[in-house]
Amino acid sequence: MAADSVKDGSGGGPGSEKLVLFDDARGEISEISRQVEDQRNIAASREYPLEERLEAFEDIFDSEIGDTILVRARNIEREVGFRQIYLKFEGGNPSGTQKDRIAFSQAMDALRRGFDAITIATCGNYGVAAALAASMAGLRCVIFIPENYHTRRIREMEEVGAEIRRVRGDYEGAVEISQDFAARHEIYDANPGGDNTSLQLRAYGEIAYEIYDELRDAPAAVAVPVSNGTTIAGIYRGFLSLYRRGKTSRIPRMVAGSSYRKNPIVQAFLNNQQTCEDLEPDKIRETAVNEPLINWRSIDGDYALEAVRLTGGWATNASDRSMTSFSRLIREREGLHVLPASTAGLIAMLDRHRENQFPSDRYVVILTGRRS
Repeated sequence: MAADSVKDGSGGGPGSEKLVLFDDARGEISEISRQVEDQRNIAASREYPLEERLEAFEDIFDSEIGDTILVRARNIEREVGFRQIYLKFEGGNPSGTQKDRIAFSQAMDALRRGFDAITIATCGNYGVAAALAASMAGLRCVIFIPENYHTRRIREMEEVGAEIRRVRGDYEGAVEISQDFAARHEIYDANPGGDNTSLQLRAYGEIAYEIYDELRDAPAAVAVPVSNGTTIAGIYRGFLSLYRRGKTSRIPRMVAGSSYRKNPIVQAFLNNQQTCEDLEPDKIRETAVNEPLINWRSIDGDYALEAVRLTGGWATNASDRSMTSFSRLIREREGLHVLPASTAGLIAMLDRHRENQFPSDRYVVILTGRRS
């Protein structure tokens, strides 16, 4: 087992166990910080005019965030008997995950609008991205973390100046606390599901643009691991924009994969529900493998469900064992070290292919995190 869980004596229910995450993502924060030191000194300093700070921050954003690799997985194709699989590796971002895209977008928005601080709730990866982006922009960063989560990523947040506040309960509860903190103290709320949803969707839409730049058209399908649903919804919006502008001949089918019976988006699709419904928190078991995926409430779940349905896509579950196995397969066959949770989209794609073989075309899998 990849995580240690021990009772903390709080009487059961959500947040009553200590979860030690060994499979959190890994980034290159210290190396990035050295490479952009000059721009950072300007962007983070109040001695410079806002226009110069924004220009310096935008330079960091453009040079270090996104533009991640897209590679054809020929070895995996041979392994699974499925042609033209492309892997979009978001682990190339500074924090090791796709979260940098929204973190830097919101830090720039906060800087432009005159905020001096941002706040989020996290269980790990998003916190590192937000802390890094805030430090580059000279913003105070207040991060709320469920007290039962223990990950080395907390140290990374602290090393770039974030203020860590432990709260009782689960992630969804921490989001509410962070949102209330933002409202009371008039600081920038960078949580999903708030006023900045459109900004977050546009940031993830850049993934679609980058895929288009490589393939010169939309692929037949794009498979994405889902949690809150923001990533897959943003990618869909990006391809929708490309199609409406006549850049692509089609919109790809959006495919969602998540932890077995632990995500409202997948459950809503499988149960043919019109909207996502909250799951029962007490029935969700988190592990070091599935934690990046599961939520009893998917904050942007309805956007994700819409993306899947409007494109004729599908959503399905993935077990911890399958995700761990495919993470190992990607490492051994393609040389990419990815979080097991990153493979949920690939599993959803291949499960459908086994049932009904896909026609020859191009298929893209989003891998959202680099493994330590």
